[in-house]
Amino acid sequence: MGYFDEQVFTGVDFGKEEWQKGEYVDSKFVNCRMSSLDLSGDTFDNCEFIGCDLSLCKIDHTAFKEVDFKDCKLMGLHFSDCNAFLLTFRFTDCILDFSSFFKLKIKQSKFTNCKMEKVDFVEADLTGSTFNNCDLAQAVFNRTILEKCDFRSSYNLALDPEDNRIKAAKFSTEGALGLLEKYNITIER
Repeated sequence: MGYFDEQVFTGVDFGKEEWQKGEYVDSKFVNCRMSSLDLSGDTFDNCEFIGCDLSLCKIDHTAFKEVDFKDCKLMGLHFSDCNAFLLTFRFTDCILDFSSFFKLKIKQSKFTNCKMEKVDFVEADLTGSTFNNCDLAQAVFNRTILEKCDFRSSYNLALDPEDNRIKAAKFSTEGALGLLEKYNITIER
């Protein structure tokens, strides 16, 4: 296991280059191909991923502490398998389709301009999180803590207010219609 401090990796295809397991601190990954890598047990502390493809990576006990993902493809990641200690990340312009945040406590998380189709948020604690202009088509919220979350600019949101904690959450008028989806009613304008 190596220790990598203030490293910058640009345009590296880790399908061809060997991945070095270890702890990455204050490091940056730019336009790297990392899909299907085994990142289990690795630590990313105050790191940034820009334009990277991390789809289907194995992230068992991986630590993400203060990590920014920008313009990344993160499809099918099981963030629920990560090391939960000090887990904090932000997602901007990312594709997170089919990923899972099952039972994670990720309060104050920020998701901006993200595509999040069929993402699993079951039993997660997202208190105070912001979903800014996110596509939440078929995202699953069951027994999820969504108190003080901001969904005002997101769309395709459907959740059951009786099955989730939504006190002080913010919704747009159009977004609030997704709270009624379970009733299978027709609302006309």
